Amino acid sequence: MELLMFLFIAFIIVFVIVYRLNNGQNVYKYIIDTGTNIYNKYAPYSFKSVREKVKDLGQEYTPRQYTIQIITFAAGAAIVSYLYFYSIITSVIYSLIAISIIPYLTYLRCKRIYSEFLFEQVQVYTTNVIMEFATTQSFVKALEGVYESGVLEDPIKTDVKEMIDMAYANGTIDQSLEYMNAKYDYYIVRNMHQLFLQITNEGTRDSGESLENMSMDIDMLVENVYRDRMDRASFHKKFLQFGIVLYLMVMLVQFLLGVETYIEMLDNIFVQLLLHGIVIVNTYFLLNGEKYYNENVGAE
Repeated sequence: MELLMFLFIAFIIVFVIVYRLNNGQNVYKYIIDTGTNIYNKYAPYSFKSVREKVKDLGQEYTPRQYTIQIITFAAGAAIVSYLYFYSIITSVIYSLIAISIIPYLTYLRCKRIYSEFLFEQVQVYTTNVIMEFATTQSFVKALEGVYESGVLEDPIKTDVKEMIDMAYANGTIDQSLEYMNAKYDYYIVRNMHQLFLQITNEGTRDSGESLENMSMDIDMLVENVYRDRMDRASFHKKFLQFGIVLYLMVMLVQFLLGVETYIEMLDNIFVQLLLHGIVIVNTYFLLNGEKYYNENVGAE
């Protein structure tokens, strides 16, 4: 009860101060905008471009969603840490640490969304180039057809234009393929380019059959990737639930020992260090899981 009262009073004080400083502006929007401006100032350029694309895709969190996330993390950390240490100061410190993790989680989430977007664009690129080549029998003409069709989005659209320019400038497609392979190191991209290079340089009588087989391989890979994403999303929910349960195991310990006995044990510095270690290990476990979920998107 004491903890909840402290958090409620602290929230009111912060809210009033910010409200008075901003003459009645939307407070949560002001807080998020200020944090965003500070973050954008020091964020890596590559991540800025990734986040811009996430915004273009309409998957960036709104200020209200970020506010809810901040409140949830702060309240969750405060409650859990208070159950461990029965100390308001410790709870406040853990709340601030929990809030500081949010930019890292945002970074991971944006990278995942951007990676999934790139894979979808690679799928569109490879599938449509094969379809165009079946009609034009020219790799460069196929690229031009896909570029002008409007099915691609940046950055791949710009890179396809660069491939076309390089092909005309060099008189061959070799450099264009090397350029695209280096930028998009996907199995389907490398294999498709290798097939087109073979057809262009050596010629082949059964190119139609080869392209059809390549198209079937792409469809099979895409199906496996999307199935993997659904499986990972389901596992991710269970993983988070398991991680939260690990934090709350301290309640079982208190039930077995008794709350009064548990509080008396907190006077021992070694017990406190052990509890801090448990919290840190559990947090590291959760962050590692989040990193794996968001970075390994199953594109290959």
